[in-house]
Amino acid sequence: MITDAQRFQPFSEEPIRLIDQSGAWLGAFPCDLDDATLHAMYRHLVLARAVDERLVLLQRLGKISFTASAAGHEAAQVGTAHALRVGRDWIFPYYRDTALAIAVGWPLVELFGQMMGTRADAARGRQMPAHPGSRDLRIFTVASPIASHLPAATGTAIAQKLAGAGDATVCTFGDGATSEGDWHAALNFAGAQGAPIVFVCENNRYAISVDLRHQTGSDGLAVKAHAYGMPGYLVDGMDLLACYYVMRSLLEAARDGLGPALVEMTVYRYGPHSSADDDSVYRDPAEVAAWRERDPIVRFRRFLTARGGWDEAAERELRAAVTRTVDEAVEAAEAAGPVPVEWLFDDVSSRPTPQLERQRERFRAARRAAGEDVAD
Repeated sequence: MITDAQRFQPFSEEPIRLIDQSGAWLGAFPCDLDDATLHAMYRHLVLARAVDERLVLLQRLGKISFTASAAGHEAAQVGTAHALRVGRDWIFPYYRDTALAIAVGWPLVELFGQMMGTRADAARGRQMPAHPGSRDLRIFTVASPIASHLPAATGTAIAQKLAGAGDATVCTFGDGATSEGDWHAALNFAGAQGAPIVFVCENNRYAISVDLRHQTGSDGLAVKAHAYGMPGYLVDGMDLLACYYVMRSLLEAARDGLGPALVEMTVYRYGPHSSADDDSVYRDPAEVAAWRERDPIVRFRRFLTARGGWDEAAERELRAAVTRTVDEAVEAAEAAGPVPVEWLFDDVSSRPTPQLERQRERFRAARRAAGEDVAD
């Protein structure tokens, strides 16, 4: 039997692709996923895009301060998510990984609560927007400084190796992260120690306004894996099943003790870098329009239709259900109410110190004197 690890060759000149633009299967092996799994993947694609669009609307309404669109990245993220053993493997995402967080089960009410800074936020309003994290799902909370999470991800993977638990770590980042020293240090350490980690670069060709040709002199990013003693894979990141099968094979290899790998997933962000960016000053609208023709959601829907497991009625039902789900999550997150300022004294230490308690009481007294409401 041919194993997953034998299906894909590292350092290919062309991106690994399993579905063409028409939805036809290109693989030299049969797709072994049942309809229920494929439909769940498609739901995650559609849900992630709907959440993305709602976040843009909420930012324009002034209900959130910032959002980083994931539109165009969904296949890379959902494919990666479905290859993970959720709750066992560690995930070190970056700020654009909304679809990844959704697909591994991060509750939408927490997602919107985190973006709005309400009581629904498990981080209690203490993080910037677009910074998911979950102890139960083993999602390491996103850090703002670019590439700063890579050394921590490598350290976690080495700890997994030493523990002998047979688990792995996935660390995702944008192409801009590969210009940072932390990126090189992390990959070098992982290669030297044989860490069970898969590094995933979601290469959308732009580090804010700096395009890839101004970031590196090398021919792509997967090729950089040569220097760190690990295989590098170039994958069509807008092909969900290519992303899934490559990640499944590399995670299995990592868990089996075969060491780290680097995956470059070629994607495209349809929106600006963030809600604070004007991409029209550095991108040709014709370029964006051309990439929209390769929409990963449309491509995967064509695959499902060609397979015979999807039709217009199923599409309408899914879209309506997704809209309801998003509406309910936004309403619940907003109804939770704003985070009380007094919460800043909580979780500073495992047990509140006498000094903290005195400071809390002085703070409450000052607010009462100013006629402000004080939370319990």
